[in-house]
Formats: sequence, structure tokens, C-alpha cells
Amino acid sequence: MISYEEALTVTKKYKPETGIENLPFIDSIGRCLAKDIVSDVNMPPFNKTAVDGYACRKEDIDKELIINEIIPAGISTTRKIAEGECVKIMTGAAIPEGANWVVMVEDAEEINGRVRFKGEPGKDNIARMGEDMRKGDIVLKAGRMIKPQDIAVMATVGAVRVAVRKRPVVGIIITGNELVEPDNKPADSQIRNSNGYQLIAQTIRAGALAIYYGIAPDSEKETLETLSKALDESDLVILTGGVSMGDFDIVPDVLAKAGVKIIFDRIAVQPGKPTTFGVHDNALVFGLPGNPVSSFIQFELLVKPMIYRALGATCHDSYRKHRLAEDYFRKRKERLAWVPVILNKDETVVPVEYHGSAHINSLTDAYGVMKVPVGTGVIKKGEIVDVRQI
Repeated sequence: MISYEEALTVTKKYKPETGIENLPFIDSIGRCLAKDIVSDVNMPPFNKTAVDGYACRKEDIDKELIINEIIPAGISTTRKIAEGECVKIMTGAAIPEGANWVVMVEDAEEINGRVRFKGEPGKDNIARMGEDMRKGDIVLKAGRMIKPQDIAVMATVGAVRVAVRKRPVVGIIITGNELVEPDNKPADSQIRNSNGYQLIAQTIRAGALAIYYGIAPDSEKETLETLSKALDESDLVILTGGVSMGDFDIVPDVLAKAGVKIIFDRIAVQPGKPTTFGVHDNALVFGLPGNPVSSFIQFELLVKPMIYRALGATCHDSYRKHRLAEDYFRKRKERLAWVPVILNKDETVVPVEYHGSAHINSLTDAYGVMKVPVGTGVIKKGEIVDVRQI
């Protein structure tokens, strides 16, 4: 059995290799940018007014000025502003030569083609050429998960096709005779399969593609057939259940027969001790515990970072520090524990009502999981704890 930190270090040595594809920029939302986006223009491309108002010389602000033109956005003028003159100008229009100030329309009184300004001059209300970005600037860096606001940046700089990482394919296999699919009514001694659909959702949220291979019964032959197919079609394979020490926990033997080299098969962590990781010529493999809280947390801790590495995404562990709202106790302290917690309005956290790793609905209101280090049995109210957001 290895520590969680050792498991994380080991798995960081591996990632699925997926390659790069080019997409129309509007189709790239949610994908990971594979190459930097560089601006081909200055923004703004010219000095422009930031407000509706009057463009003039600052030294003429105290005078009554002649309005000699109206300039809407998108229209240029060759007129040069001379002493005693101004132009009425609309937001986004280019500043004419000779003008160095724009007075807001709210600060002006216009009568019969002339205007007089009131109040203090304030600021010049001019957006300078290149102040937002300059030609040649990197405006979006590789490794970024593309957001809607990034699409606007791409459109601004003419990046109509962008390079993104291909999404890794994650094959998901659920094992256990006791399981039935959600659309079936469980018989005695049966339960519905929640792990499969939870893992599909986590995979999609992490940016990968999911292939669901269904429920494999507790049969070495059938499980091996399903695993072999998944290894041929996936970059990363996840199995849940069958990785503990019971008579029907057949996954370790099936992995060996499929040619998977086991790197580790136990982690000193709670929940998720029987988590297994192995490598195959075609794919990387995780064997996760069958209890849904265990599989959820181990996916977040180990599988999601691997998907992010495959995508080339810049990913940081989302830990935040919070004060504990009440005392926490545990009897067994030989393993690192991850405890689901709720966030209070005052930014303190409190453990949820939690009956163990099969209690999946304990996670529905959870803000994150609190880290309880090895050897720690008591955390007092008011102490600072590390919380990983989920």
C-alpha cells in the first residue's frame, strides 16, 4: 500500500497521447487550446471615443465651439479640428486629427449648431490605439480551457480556426452481479448502477469522451472480453468494483490476463483504499472501488488530473482554506481521509451527515472534501482545514 502523495506522483508520469485537431473557433468551446492565439491587430485599431460626446481640443473646453460635423461609429473623417471647432461624435468612432479630448454629451449644452461645456473637464474619454492588445501579443495561451469570453477574443483577432487537443476516450466498465441499470426495478439483493453514470458525467465534465461498456457480471471470461474491447477502443479505461479482497473480486486477475501491468493496487486513503492503477500497451487503466463515494472522490483525485494532462490543460488542485465550524473526530487515523463538507454563509465548513462510502447522496450538497492528514484524529472548531472543491 502506498500513500496518496506517492500515488499522485506515480500517476503523473503517465498520460494518454491524443494529438491535436483544428476546429472552427465557434466549435472550440470547452476544449483545451493547443497553441497560443496571437493578435493580428492592435485593439483598439485607432484612437476612438469611449463615449457619445464632442471631440475637441482640451484648450478650447471653456469656449463656445462650432459643431462642424457629426461622426458616427464606422465612419472616418479627413477634417482636422481647428481652434474654436469640435465634432459631435458617437461611441466607437475614430478621433479626428487635432482633437485630444472628448466631452460627454451629458456635460454639454447644444444650441443652434454650437455647444458649450459645463462642469469640470474630467477625463479625456479616449481609448488609445493598442491599449487593449497590440499586434503580435499572445492573447490566449495554450493549455486554456476555452470559455465563451475567449470566443470573442478569437473573433477580434481573426482566429477563425484554432488548434485544440483531441479529447481522450475513456472507457467505463462496471462490475458486479448485484447491479441493474437505472431503468430496471431492482430485485431482492440488487441495486441500481449509479457508478457508471456518475463516471460518465465526471468524464464529460473533465473534457474527455466517455464510452460506456455496461455492467460486466462476476465472470472472468465475460469481464475479460469487455475489458479487451475497451482496451482496443479507449485511451483510458476505468473499472469499478471487484478490486477488493473478496471471493468474487475478480478484477485483479482479469487485468493480469489482459496484459495490464499493475503499478499499485492499494492507497492509504479513506475512502478509496483498493484503488488500482495499471498500464497496457493500448491504454492506461484505473480500477476504482465499487462504492460510489469512493469512486467519485478517486476520480477527482487521480483520474481527472490525468485527463487534464492528456488535454495539455493547465490544472491546479482546487484547494481552499476554511475554518471548521464544529469539532471533528475520527477513531481510525492511519489513512489520509477525505470528508465531504458543506460551506456555511460565514465561509466556515462543516462535515455533512455521512454514513460511509456508499452514501452517494451525501455529496449532492457538498461544497468539497476536507483533507484529514494521516495521524490526525481530532480537528477543533475554528482550526484551518484544507478543502478540495468538487
